[in-house]
Amino acid sequence: MRFYSRLLLALAALLLAAGTAAAADTPKFIVVASTTSTQNSGLLGYLLPNFEEKTGIDVRVVAVGTGAALDMARRCDADVLLVHAPKAEKKFVAEGYGVKRFPVMHNDFVIVGPKKDAAAVGGMDEASEALAKIADSEAVFVSRGDNSGTNKKEMILWGQTDVQPLEASGTWYRETGSGMGATLNTAAAMNAYTLTDRGTWISFNNRGNLEILVEGDPDLYNPYGVILVSPDNCPSVKAETGQQFIDWMLSDTAQKLIGDYRLKGKQLFTPDA
Repeated sequence: MRFYSRLLLALAALLLAAGTAAAADTPKFIVVASTTSTQNSGLLGYLLPNFEEKTGIDVRVVAVGTGAALDMARRCDADVLLVHAPKAEKKFVAEGYGVKRFPVMHNDFVIVGPKKDAAAVGGMDEASEALAKIADSEAVFVSRGDNSGTNKKEMILWGQTDVQPLEASGTWYRETGSGMGATLNTAAAMNAYTLTDRGTWISFNNRGNLEILVEGDPDLYNPYGVILVSPDNCPSVKAETGQQFIDWMLSDTAQKLIGDYRLKGKQLFTPDA
């Protein structure tokens, strides 16, 4: 009996040692729920190797619309958020799902449309007035319709007009329910208008007859924030490594990298930290 007891203890010790060794060999990683714009623009592909080399922490990005990213974090399926809908982000933190929002960078939105510009909005100063004019002409407007940061901004702009675009869904107002790249592809195929962040527009190659028609309105400002998902709400959150990522994003090194990032000779984001 004693022999079998010792054998069991020895086996348990071996299993414990193997488990400890396996845990030690498991690479550290975090899940960052971010927007399609940070991915499509190439920014994260440019930034993350620098962070991973410095810290040894692997960053696994899930690029979705901001609404979907916030939902992921509420379900405890992400450690960090990097998104661009300040009102929704602040609500997320206020409800106890996030620790604190830190501003990281910004760019802006633009309204693009066909060069022939049937709605005659080219060069207008106010984005909401341009949208009202597009609606009045019943020129096709393609919306992401996916509760993303871009979609939220679009609905804010429509809210400054007398137009209820969702009532026209399926006619001149089309919803893709997709990311920015797919929505731009649809707009290009339909010779339609759409709202896009400038970073994705610069990186987008299938423009067809589309060009920037409205830009520069302060209402088109597009800020990005980074948030640690609350470990109080989600005990599985990798709080220490997640905070390392946030601290690095706010560091002089990362902020300079963000400001230096160019695509087709153009700066895509301006650092804010």
